[in-house]
Amino acid sequence: MEAALRLGIFLGVFVTVAILEIVLPKRDKAAGWQGRWLTNIGILSINIVVQRLTVGAAAFATAVYAQEHGWGLFGYLGWPWWLEAAAGFIILDFAIYLQHVMSHALPAFWRLHQVHHADLDVDLTTGIRFHPLEIVISMIYKAALVAALGIDPWVVIAFEAVLNGAAVFTHGNIALPEKLDRYLRYVVCTPDMHRVHHSTIIHETNSNYGFFLSVWDRLCGTMLHAPSKGQLGVQLGLEEWRSPAQLGLPRLLLMPFRERARQANDGGDEMRAVKD
Repeated sequence: MEAALRLGIFLGVFVTVAILEIVLPKRDKAAGWQGRWLTNIGILSINIVVQRLTVGAAAFATAVYAQEHGWGLFGYLGWPWWLEAAAGFIILDFAIYLQHVMSHALPAFWRLHQVHHADLDVDLTTGIRFHPLEIVISMIYKAALVAALGIDPWVVIAFEAVLNGAAVFTHGNIALPEKLDRYLRYVVCTPDMHRVHHSTIIHETNSNYGFFLSVWDRLCGTMLHAPSKGQLGVQLGLEEWRSPAQLGLPRLLLMPFRERARQANDGGDEMRAVKD
């Protein structure tokens, strides 16, 4: 039931954003977008198989086990359910923000995360483009947090559904009305807000880490309101991975183990190459 519910919500959001991209496109599609879609959907398919063969729905399963055995901080606090649910959801969202920051700050994690950033365009399929090892690490990370806090299984389901939907929405190539975007980003991340994060300019890449709630970027000083070249002028992707021939599915899976890699969060605007 948990998997079916998440899948249903994901497909609903995916179809809705796909329609909005057709009706209200922000930028022209990059050349060869069909190949990008095949690659990104292909990596999603691999991730689904990898999850089923490894950790699976680790966060949800951990939540059920923790509830049955009385694990977690919330069990000792005795808070009302609604307060525990709100706190659990907010803490999970902040944890994903921190994980995203670490994915840029730590070279080993960046090698995995660069698969996501190497997309030469940004649309809803970019939101499902993550290396399988990064997905597994993320699942284990969330499961450990769920166990430590004793978050309710239904809260975990809600959070996972929102997280998956937000990943698709924030990467959507959607031209929201400027006033609506401005108001929305006081609470949640919007496509224009997150597109900055996919700029090839490092200080822009190292901003706007949020996936759902935008408050963390505001509180932690990582908010950047617009790219220096504007939404239509910003170059997307990574400077060191520009050739579409480098970005097919097999090469994406091997990208973290290839020698050329950028360490994104170096406190400056330099691009560093280990070796070509």
